[in-house]
This record gives sequence, structure tokens and C-alpha cells, in this order.
Amino acid sequence: MPLDFNELRQLLVTIAQTDIAELTLKSNDFELTVRKAVGATNLQLPPGIETSPSSLVGLGLTPNPPQEPQAPINKLDLPTTSVDTSALGLKAQATSPTPLEQKLFEVTSPMVGTFYRAPAPSEPSFVEVSDRIRVGQTVCIIEAMKLMNEIEAEVSGQVIEILVQNGEPVEYGQPLMRIKLD
Repeated sequence: MPLDFNELRQLLVTIAQTDIAELTLKSNDFELTVRKAVGATNLQLPPGIETSPSSLVGLGLTPNPPQEPQAPINKLDLPTTSVDTSALGLKAQATSPTPLEQKLFEVTSPMVGTFYRAPAPSEPSFVEVSDRIRVGQTVCIIEAMKLMNEIEAEVSGQVIEILVQNGEPVEYGQPLMRIKLD
């Protein structure tokens, strides 16, 4: 049963005019399921269907009145307050990294792809935890679009932690390993 765009549009308009809540059409070529939300306040129609208030009323629908934009709120929708800590004898401190954190360098992924620790499954890993590395040494591979991209160390030091498992997908900028600088 071939169905062109105009027939589909007419079908959607017709369904909107009825009390039908769900309709499923199946053929060898496709399957189409249309559901109407009961008591829905927003209706999205395909492009080309008139959505003026008078046409919506003609379909048995009432248009939503435009709403005023709301003031921005914080993510948790909690009231924001400021507290004067000087009266409590507390001083604000800027959090500075600990000496250990200052000497750690994170190797990050320069692209989206799949992380591999070794050049092939049967070969040893490029680096292991506690290995010493030098600038320019390959530390892992990121496969992206069937291309194997060798990731080289930008610093010299000792591998402290490998943060990603072999074969895991990684995102751009995701930390892969931590290096203790020499």
C-alpha cells in the first residue's frame, strides 16, 4: 500500500478530528504508528498543515495562549542565598591543588574513538602503571573511523594511573591516564 506525503498529511488531519487515540498501519514496506496524547496541550503537525487558531478550532483543538518567559532558575530549582561567613569567623579559601596533584599530568583523548593499550591484541601494552615514559613515546592508540591514531606522551614521567579499559569508547578531552612529572 503506497502512501505519499499528501495522503499521510490528510490521514493525520483526519485522525486529529476524531477520537482515535492510536492508529497503526502495517504493510510489507513500512509500519506507521500514530498516537495522540489524551489531554495534550501541545500538538505538533507535519509542515504544511495550517496551524492558525481558527484551523485548530476547526479540528476540535484549542490553541495554547502564549506564555511569558520565565526568569532563569538554577538547575535544581532551589532558592539561592548568600551567606556572610565573616560573622561566623570563617574565611573563604581558594582551593589550590595539593602538591601531589600539581605534579600529575593527564593525558587526554584528542578525539572521539576507541581506546587501545596495545598495537594488537596479542602484543604487550604500550605502557603499564609505574612505567617511566618520555616525551614523544606512544602511550596508546585511539581508533577513529577505522584509522589507528597513536597518542604520544607530551611529558616525561611515570605512569601513575590508567583511567580507561582496553577497547572502551572515549570522548574528546576525556582523561586517559595520569603521569607523575619528572
